Amino acid sequence: MDFTAVLAQIKPKLGCVADNLALIEEEIASAQAAGADLIVFPELALSGYFLKDLVPEVARRIDAPEILRLIELSKDISIAIGFVEETDDYHFFNSALYLEDGAIRHLHRKVYLPTYGLFDEQRYLARGEAFRAFDTKFGRFGMLICEDMWHLSASYILAMDGATTLLCLSSSPARGIEGDSLGSASAWQKLTSTTALFLNCRVLYCNRVGFEDGVNFWGGSEYIAPSGESVVRGALMETDQVTASVNEGALRRERIFSPMMRDENLFVTMQELGRIARERGR
Repeated sequence: MDFTAVLAQIKPKLGCVADNLALIEEEIASAQAAGADLIVFPELALSGYFLKDLVPEVARRIDAPEILRLIELSKDISIAIGFVEETDDYHFFNSALYLEDGAIRHLHRKVYLPTYGLFDEQRYLARGEAFRAFDTKFGRFGMLICEDMWHLSASYILAMDGATTLLCLSSSPARGIEGDSLGSASAWQKLTSTTALFLNCRVLYCNRVGFEDGVNFWGGSEYIAPSGESVVRGALMETDQVTASVNEGALRRERIFSPMMRDENLFVTMQELGRIARERGR
């Protein structure tokens, strides 16, 4: 079905859960007033990104008051949002929730935690162990958190699990000036476009803005059609609400014109991956 999504390109405050929840509620109210069906927030929107030793302080269980408040708000608009999740055994995950009709429809834990350059997530967080597509009122979705999308197998698994829309929640820092363009923005734009094109799927990419510890997040949230075309893109370095009108007809036309998923041979893929694993002794 057709639906309207808002990508909430916000500037969370590091470690300030209460302030961030208030900002999130404002964004939700604004999106609702504009008639949106879905609002997508960035990675770790509830807490900020470079948390380090703040992780246990900002972590929330899925029955925490802040999460219950967001579940309540999802009765009127579907919500995808990132937070630090604490489990019963005191593990902490970089997680994302998909909330709809007053219920948790899906929880994704970030699988690929970067530990290069500016990043040191594995020191403070546990890794997720699954990629699963899930059903929503707008069709079958998949969720990825930032670095997840840079591993081709992640998006492929979700597409083969039936996802026709990928949500990517991101906290990508600005890096590399290339002429008049930003290197990290250019790299992400190529990635989202290529993913949408080869998997015949839609990509809703939401990236944050603002500074933390001298690091600038660049924004540029966008909606990529199944053709690989960027339909709408947010501002660089500034807060923004990016409104995407997602059309079912565009998905149908692209899957007829370029039936990549129809012709994908999952049996061959599994057979060859099994052979590679055996040959490597695993």
